[in-house]
Amino acid sequence: MTEPSGLDIRYTYVTDLPHLRQWLLSPDVQKWFPVSEEREIEDAVQCWIGFSRYSSSITATLNGVPCGIGTLFLMPYRKVAHHCLFKLVVDPKYQRQGIGSALLKNLKHLAKNYFHLDLIHIEVFEGNPVISLLLKHDFHEFARQERFVKDKDGYHSRILYESFL
Repeated sequence: MTEPSGLDIRYTYVTDLPHLRQWLLSPDVQKWFPVSEEREIEDAVQCWIGFSRYSSSITATLNGVPCGIGTLFLMPYRKVAHHCLFKLVVDPKYQRQGIGSALLKNLKHLAKNYFHLDLIHIEVFEGNPVISLLLKHDFHEFARQERFVKDKDGYHSRILYESFL
């Protein structure tokens, strides 16, 4: 898939926070994250954007407007600083256009070449459409936890994927 014209990847700014909040408030996005109430979303957004101070978060913009964010949640302890969890979200209006792929490619580059990480991992819920993207970018499943999350539709499994850099 080719990247859309006008796509740019830059470091995340604190001013990207309202976009992230808006995406996480969208039911189509929210169902893939463990947060559900506004207070939980606000806490998650603050934590997520907080990593921008370490230059470990990147934002995709389309013609200057933020349309996706990927963040490396760096580990604070030396013994585990060789890997980290990451999160990725794309505005529902721009999904399946190559933006997630561009963010993921750039996150892997940032993790390997700037932070010197050995691997990155992500947790997703079963059925999440990002799984196909992860598989295309050399991620593999390394753990699964059944009945991890419970919502109005019942229980859902958590799946962890990792990629060695």
